[in-house]
Formats: sequence, structure tokens, C-alpha cells
Amino acid sequence: MELPDAPIPTDGQNTTPQSQNQSQSQTQTQNPNQKPNQPQPGNAPTLGDLGFTPQQTLANADLQRKLNQRTHDLKVHQTLGLVTVVPLCATVIVAGGAKAKRNRADPTGPPIAPSSGAVDLHAALGAGTAVLYGFTAYYAIAAPRIPGVKPKGAIKLHRDLVWIHAPGMILTPILGGMALSQENNGQKVHGIASAHSYVAWTTVGAYGASIIAVSWPLHLKFWEKR
Repeated sequence: MELPDAPIPTDGQNTTPQSQNQSQSQTQTQNPNQKPNQPQPGNAPTLGDLGFTPQQTLANADLQRKLNQRTHDLKVHQTLGLVTVVPLCATVIVAGGAKAKRNRADPTGPPIAPSSGAVDLHAALGAGTAVLYGFTAYYAIAAPRIPGVKPKGAIKLHRDLVWIHAPGMILTPILGGMALSQENNGQKVHGIASAHSYVAWTTVGAYGASIIAVSWPLHLKFWEKR
């Protein structure tokens, strides 16, 4: 049995790969509205396709420099702030031996003056605390500001507490010197000098709270809005 020959395709039904390529190239050349930079289907768009100019895609060297400097200054600020806790606590511990005590053997008599060594130690620790506190504050103030960035949450609380412990760091040694001068003159501590211990404890509390605000290990910052 002889099989019939396969039909020969006509010119309109030519489906060979060569003819398909020719038809695609003719379609592309005949479409004058197609943009050369228009992304083809299946290709990821570039930044230029999304409307960004070359200037906008370049890195901001000045902003990066400010960020690096701010990171460095705030790290030094944090380290010095933690170091300042040591002389601050030591100053509070030895404060009891630097003030006059009531004479229990003669309650109506003059109070017992503190030893000069205890007073000198208390004053030296207080001065060291004030110096370290000044360096700590300097690095926080000198850190470059980033435009458009405002503190919030724990950082805002940390900054707000500065308005309490910063004046306290200035007033505490002044009031302490006034109280010591009154005691050396045989007087009972009176007037604004009598607020020395209250100002000191308020300063310690505010300073400790400012550290806890940004260093709490359990991150239970209940003042932050979720």
C-alpha cells in the first residue's frame, strides 16, 4: 500500500522558525510607538525605569559622615555615663562621714564635727563625678544632629531627665560647700545649704533613671507607645 504525500504548506501557513523570526523582527520595526528604554515583560525594572535620576541614586557622603560621627560620639557618651556611676555612688556612700553628728553623750552640746579626711574624700569624689559628668555631657552635645530626626520614647525620656540631673550636678557641690562653711564656723546648717542632701538624692535618682531608660535589659519600656 502506498501512503499519500504530506501536504505542502502554502505561503500564508508557513510556520518554520525562520519565518517566525522574520515576522517578529518586522513587527518590532513596524511599531514606531515602542520606547527603546521600556522594560520588556519578564525583566526587572531598573532605578531609571522607576523615575530616579542618577543624582538621586548616589550616596550622600555628608550625611554618612554625620552618621558615623554621631555614632562615635554617642558611644563615648554612653561609656563615660556608665563610668560616672562609680564615683557618683562612692560619693553618696561616704557622705555620711562628711557631715556633723549629734553628740549622744551631750545632746544639748554642739554637734561633733566630721574628720577632715572624710570631708576631703567626699569632696574629691564629688569633684571627680562632676568632671566625668561634664565630659559625658560634652559628647552628647557635640554629636552632629540629623535633620528631620526627633527623639521619642525612651530617648526622649532620657533627654528630658537632663533638665533635672544637670542643674543638680551644679547645685549639689555649691550647697555642700555652703554647708561645710557653716559647720566650720560652729553654726548649724541652715538656709538653702540645708537642702544639700535633698538636691543630691534627687540628682542621683534622675541620673539613674536616665540610664535605665536606655539600658533596661528586659526592654520593659512601658512609657513607649506601641
